[in-house]
Amino acid sequence: MKIALIKGDGIGVDVAEAAMAVMEAALRRTGQPQPVYDTIYAGAGYFSDTGSDIEPDGEARAETADAIFLGAIGLPAIRHADGTEISPHLRLRDRFGLYAGVRPVKAYPNAPQRLADPRAAGIDLVILRESTEGLFYSAAVHNRSLVVNDEEVQDVLRITRKTTTKLHDFAFRLARKRRERGRPGSLTCVDKANVFTSLAFFRQLFDEVKGTFPDVPVGYNYVDAMALDLVRKPWEFDVLVMENMFGDILSDLAGGLVGGMGMAACGEIGDNTGLFQPAHGSAPDIMGQDKANPLAAILSAALMLDYLAEKMDRPALADAANLINTAVDDGFEDNMLRPMEFGGEMGTRAVTSELLTRVSGSQSSRTAAGA
Repeated sequence: MKIALIKGDGIGVDVAEAAMAVMEAALRRTGQPQPVYDTIYAGAGYFSDTGSDIEPDGEARAETADAIFLGAIGLPAIRHADGTEISPHLRLRDRFGLYAGVRPVKAYPNAPQRLADPRAAGIDLVILRESTEGLFYSAAVHNRSLVVNDEEVQDVLRITRKTTTKLHDFAFRLARKRRERGRPGSLTCVDKANVFTSLAFFRQLFDEVKGTFPDVPVGYNYVDAMALDLVRKPWEFDVLVMENMFGDILSDLAGGLVGGMGMAACGEIGDNTGLFQPAHGSAPDIMGQDKANPLAAILSAALMLDYLAEKMDRPALADAANLINTAVDDGFEDNMLRPMEFGGEMGTRAVTSELLTRVSGSQSSRTAAGA
């Protein structure tokens, strides 16, 4: 199992190392060989030192890996001349066709919940964000914006049949898989089909794919109404599929409902490879201070193992992913995961140590403490 490892900037280094340590423990516990890493330097820090945002052969090396793991990219003080961020990961999405951006949103016991309604404790949904087209098709890193003159700039929102059909097929299969795992397995198409021709096309393609999956319950919501419903009744939704920019915004909103971006795992999956990363930023103000919450990265590593189990036909990798997810669930249930992000006293190392203990099958900290 070869992993292209891009630790990136800021706390990306801290959380990537934590995630790989927990993943390695889960692999040992399930009798699987350890991964082979190809560490690739990329990000704003690398750009500052070299003038390039990724190693010269970095993209080609990433393509040879079974999966890519990314810590975080970007530093506020280091930008291109036009003010845009250093974003090689957006180019990786485009190059490898990573169209399916999987953003799980789950409430954990004893973690902060921003909604007073007790039903918020049951939030467990997935935002599926198309990751290569939509409005991000014109992201600065791709150099596709229409710069008319110094008075006007236009960006293009692109929806294609090929990519969007694959996205919707992925969405229906994901909903079906979640139903098999005990979730409702419903799918909601989120768009703005009442205003934009491109998004009416997005919905049209959804309806075309829908006929292949008659067992999956479906619904529709305009993106503005969806933002409202994520605050009013997020527990009523399971899988939400949407355009790129909509997914970028709503996944952060949803992450805020279950504690914050420190819990925001992410997988970006294409036909041939997948890139996995915490959805949070690089937070350089706390880099190296043992303050970062590594759980989004650790949960992203579990997503990666689940993906590789199917890609490589190795079910034991899914068992390793389940070990990690269960350790996080039980750690919160036992009140033994108290990240500083949530007002607790546990930094990166302490959270990682607790999960290593649980994943490895050693005596839990709760039991050892006589709790």
